[in-house]
Amino acid sequence: MSRENVNVVLVHGAWADGSSWSKIIQLLAAEGLTVVAAPLPLTSFSDDVAALDRALERLTGPVVLVGHAYAGAVIAATREEKVKGLVYIAALAPDEGETVADIFYRGTPHPQAPKLSPDNHGLIYLPEEAFASAFAQNATDEEQAVLAAVQRPISPACITVPVSRPLWKDRSAWFLVAEQDRMIVADNQRFMAERMQARVRSHAADHTPIVTAPAAVLDIVREAVAAVAAA
Repeated sequence: MSRENVNVVLVHGAWADGSSWSKIIQLLAAEGLTVVAAPLPLTSFSDDVAALDRALERLTGPVVLVGHAYAGAVIAATREEKVKGLVYIAALAPDEGETVADIFYRGTPHPQAPKLSPDNHGLIYLPEEAFASAFAQNATDEEQAVLAAVQRPISPACITVPVSRPLWKDRSAWFLVAEQDRMIVADNQRFMAERMQARVRSHAADHTPIVTAPAAVLDIVREAVAAVAAA
């Protein structure tokens, strides 16, 4: 199969929207790939999985799903048969029976990780100063300003529900470890990647390599696309 027949679906995490993938979208589309950024409402875990499934319904042919951060849990919850590979970018990968919060808070947090709590509407926003200190410390001032301006809050209902059997138990998976991540520390990422028997790559990146280290993200996505095309 030609690699141009493989669809790439990019899924954003908490405190982000599809624009966080803009650098990746432009470069993959220039290579002739069909690229979709699936929008998550971040209102509940089931809502997010349903939104991803609606995006997948629009596509024909095999799909490589790419999830950043929280979206790692979401991409593993779909049961869409056309998904042939999963790529985790500094992402969370809870196992069956675990919640996103369980794995997010596993181990010792980075000393600069922000303290998070719901607001008066029950939604969790990332403190604005955390974009520079922990979320995207390697980004430019302009990139941090955009990330802060477009952030989408996440509901606790997204992170407190035990997940079912994750799709990474039944599909090939790749994992890009962000070695300078202050939100999900690298040791936690390596634990998840090894547990899921993913093909692991690492890079000296912050929590947002999709913004600050796009070449590393492109390399691992291309690797997954090539493997799915060859299969």
